[in-house]
Amino acid sequence: MRRLAAFLWMTTAPVWAGELPQPVTDADYAPIRLEEAKLGQLLFYDPILSGNKEVACATCHHPAFGTGDGVSLSLGDGGIGLGPDRVVDPDNHPEQRIPRNAQALFNLGAYEFTVLFHDGRIEVDPDRPGGLRTPLDADMVAGFETLLSAQSMFPVLSPDEMAGHYAENEIAAAVRKGDLTGEGGAWDLIAQRVSDIPEYADAFRAAYPAITAPDQITFADVSNALATFIEHEWRSDTSPFDAYLRTQTPLPPLAMDGLTLFYGDAGCSTCHAGPFQTDHSFHAMGDVQIGPGKARRFETHARDVGRFGVTGDLADLYAFRTPSLRNVAMTGPYGHAGAFADLETYVAAHANGTGLSAYDLANAVLPKTPFDDLRIMQDDIERTAISDARVTMPQLSDDDVVRLVAFLNALTDPVAQTGRLGIPVAVPSGLDIPNP
Repeated sequence: MRRLAAFLWMTTAPVWAGELPQPVTDADYAPIRLEEAKLGQLLFYDPILSGNKEVACATCHHPAFGTGDGVSLSLGDGGIGLGPDRVVDPDNHPEQRIPRNAQALFNLGAYEFTVLFHDGRIEVDPDRPGGLRTPLDADMVAGFETLLSAQSMFPVLSPDEMAGHYAENEIAAAVRKGDLTGEGGAWDLIAQRVSDIPEYADAFRAAYPAITAPDQITFADVSNALATFIEHEWRSDTSPFDAYLRTQTPLPPLAMDGLTLFYGDAGCSTCHAGPFQTDHSFHAMGDVQIGPGKARRFETHARDVGRFGVTGDLADLYAFRTPSLRNVAMTGPYGHAGAFADLETYVAAHANGTGLSAYDLANAVLPKTPFDDLRIMQDDIERTAISDARVTMPQLSDDDVVRLVAFLNALTDPVAQTGRLGIPVAVPSGLDIPNP
């Protein structure tokens, strides 16, 4: 709980338009233990954590695609292949695409990241037991070192992400029955899978001295190792922009023009504030909604109301979390539904509010499926509701967009492109590692 406690008190002062952030230092990040990160590396690439043993964390968060998967909306369980080449498995057809774009994993070990997911449905909350607020509340187990560790508890429960469907495997069946915790619960079953592999059992004993026997390994331990790997692997603070902040090493002229716009008249830094270009808050930007939307299983609509789905506050309708822009040139497609593959096109649509009125599905990257991805965009009432919630932004010219994109490219960190530990040659389960 030491690092989680740090989340509860360490904050970063807001940066308003016109001010540059202070350079990032080691003090901005939680410390990690390399042995724990190496264990997490194996788990991250191992499909053993998924119900049908076919999907790993790396399937949708791969370094080859900027720690995403290079598509607008992912195919988790029921897909074959990786990235834009991933297709529907004809023998295990998914029920739907995953409703939101796979978010990048950069800098999630920084103390200031106290809210995660597009709608912020998990966040640090000192008033809750264990210091976290999540959709599961009382069903959440203890033992998380960080918020990022708790985050990994959710994809493994999702039928469309990693669990599969209830008739296919014991983990999916447990999820369907609502058995999440305790003996025979979904998380327990996953931990048992891991602990039954001698190489993993030995690695956990080495990484966590309190674990002396395989049956003591919990999914919280698995989550902690995964989080430590992500924190170490994709720390990103050696971009050209970082060099400029630390040593005044100038950016190329066009990027410098973009920096001036970003922190000045374009107003980008009002929301994309701080050292990681995010205020960690929620704003209704009128982004295009494609795909199945964030409906509950019993609902039939394709609407995604964003933060409102968490808070129930009408002021949060269609508001989504401000993403960090670190390595943004690597992390397309863009928007909460990944509606735009091209960064320049997205910046123009995002700033000028033109996406909704003139959206073409050709802007997305969607592996072919039988799903209807344009239900909301073809509904005048739904489209108008999104548009009416949109906040007003300064209009950008074509030249402004070019300058801003040049600056955004200066946020690309060569170290973060490949990661520090890389992709393992093999994993202890012997299952296939996701790799292009």
